[in-house]
Amino acid sequence: MAQSIQDLLDVLDLEEIDLDLYRGRSPATSLQRVFGGQVACQALVAAGRTVEPERGVHSLHAYFLRPGDPTVPIVYPVERVRDGRSFTTRRVVARQRGRPIFFMSASFQATEPGLEHQDPMPEVPAPEDLPSIEELQSELAERGPRVNGRDWGDALRVFRAIELRPIESWPGDAKATHSAHSRAWIRVGGRLPDDPLVHVCALAYLSDLTLLSATLVPHQRSPFDGGILMASLDHAMWFHRPFRADEWLLYDQISPSGSGARGLASGRFFDAAGALVASAMQEGLIRPVDD
Repeated sequence: MAQSIQDLLDVLDLEEIDLDLYRGRSPATSLQRVFGGQVACQALVAAGRTVEPERGVHSLHAYFLRPGDPTVPIVYPVERVRDGRSFTTRRVVARQRGRPIFFMSASFQATEPGLEHQDPMPEVPAPEDLPSIEELQSELAERGPRVNGRDWGDALRVFRAIELRPIESWPGDAKATHSAHSRAWIRVGGRLPDDPLVHVCALAYLSDLTLLSATLVPHQRSPFDGGILMASLDHAMWFHRPFRADEWLLYDQISPSGSGARGLASGRFFDAAGALVASAMQEGLIRPVDD
């Protein structure tokens, strides 16, 4: 995972190696597999490079097929499925060593007016009134001194590229009405370029970071616990309104179901003014394993 804003910008800066063919690299990491949000955002960058800038991403649908190796570059060939009068469709297959590890379909739309409505933003504390993830470190360390064999400093280092302000610091602390609710303010921890595609791709990166945590709330478990193997299986997003990923966004996450070693979670992104800017859905592996 990106450990600095420069790491994240490098992740978003793909190398064009041929027509509709791109290559991405992973930042140095102690993780043994590529972070799913990285593959998703790089695939979206590749797709967006083949679309007129006047057409913005409005949705993506993706499947994670195999764990990625962070020491090996990822190749992203783009298929130009359709270029219509209003919508553009692209398909991207991420490959390592000739084998697919991920594929995505993404749709882009020309800007046009239409009917407007949205869910209201939940009432939550402002991000400035909440402790940062680093400030929570000592409290979390008392509840569980190690994270899957790694110390807390190493585990939290992956958050350096972003700012995260959890509203519930631990699953048992949830005060929301839903039994499987996880909420946090989140943003990229540094200034991004003004290109809207960069912000959409950055949000795709952020969206995979905490969404599955909602599936553990009813079981009083946390992603920081040992004994749970978690991995993204599929991911979908819809982008409703303009936003900046380097400004605070409320990530309101709920899990409606968990079964068969899988958990389903949905998330809504609101900006600080209360506009619903994006939605996400994900199913992931939540397999209990021996510590």
